[in-house]
Amino acid sequence: MKKHLARGLAAALAVAMPFSVVTTTAQQASAAPVSAKAAVGEAEAAGLFWDELPGTVDPNTNGRWVGKIKRLKSEGHNVRYATATSPAMGGLEIPLVVIGPKGKKLGETADLPTLYLLNGADGGEGRANWISQSDIVEYYGENLNANVVIPMSGAFSYYTDWVNEYKAAGYKPMWETFLVKELPQTIEAELKSNGKRAVAGMSMSATSSLNLAAHNQGFYDSVGSFSGCASTTKGLAPAFIDITLNRGRTSVNEMWGGAHSKAAVYNDALVNAHKLVKQPNMYVSNSSGLVGKHDVLTSERVDGDLPSAVTVAVEGGVIESATNGCTHDLDVKLKSLGKKDATFNFRNAGTHQWGYWQNDLRDYLPVLKKAFGN
Repeated sequence: MKKHLARGLAAALAVAMPFSVVTTTAQQASAAPVSAKAAVGEAEAAGLFWDELPGTVDPNTNGRWVGKIKRLKSEGHNVRYATATSPAMGGLEIPLVVIGPKGKKLGETADLPTLYLLNGADGGEGRANWISQSDIVEYYGENLNANVVIPMSGAFSYYTDWVNEYKAAGYKPMWETFLVKELPQTIEAELKSNGKRAVAGMSMSATSSLNLAAHNQGFYDSVGSFSGCASTTKGLAPAFIDITLNRGRTSVNEMWGGAHSKAAVYNDALVNAHKLVKQPNMYVSNSSGLVGKHDVLTSERVDGDLPSAVTVAVEGGVIESATNGCTHDLDVKLKSLGKKDATFNFRNAGTHQWGYWQNDLRDYLPVLKKAFGN
């Protein structure tokens, strides 16, 4: 099956029904930009090693994206891979893909903004990642005057700071610390960034992107959330978060200390929607769950494979229908809090799969350009 569509669906965040809107009182969020240095506090900078990969990345298995990066680089695209180390995660080695504007050299073109783009449930450790499943290198390299940083790790982590150790993986995930306090001060200095930045993700990491923006008000100039669920504690959300985490042999108890713990509520972007009211340049998308152009037998992604067509229509349709309900809840909640400037893109058709997230790269681009001033 073309581009391993079914694997992408299996890695997706599943939430089975819409959740009721929770009303809270809006609080004032800081609109002032926050520099990477200011956000760091006492945190250490991440170590960065260009053109090196952790020993855990095998280009023949869990690192097949490496071959594509090498090919695109040989064709003249401005892309490299690197390894960053996280002090907060005990020196964990994290592979990165860094994409710059085509025709320029990474680190030699100053004053560019940075987009941090997150993968879905498998964290880029399998085949369901932006490099393998989209034309991000070619399209943003041609059309976005910014650097794009994609961590190729973090499977089943929700890119959050965990309360407990992830026993099956052998470390305590501290992804928010890494993404906000460690990596930016290193990579943005290396790339001579202008201090503007955005964060975006799909499925599991769409939830993460909303939380990163809510927790770090003023840090991001834009946030993108594609086919995600803002709610993590209401209705059936905890059960279906556990379905995702169980695939990685972990649970919400390890991650947040329980489905309704303080950490879980802190990571519920619907409950904490008031923290997103001042967030500029928000782009939130969702399809309806009905079969769309990327799901039919004649589409490039299904490529005549009937079992794949059934998978996207049934599994992908159910997942997308559920996240659609979540996204409508967030839209209603933000509007009730007085936020009218967020861009919500509701597609009339489409399931939970990469064809639509590649479309999001296009649809999010005008919002990003506005945020970045290019």
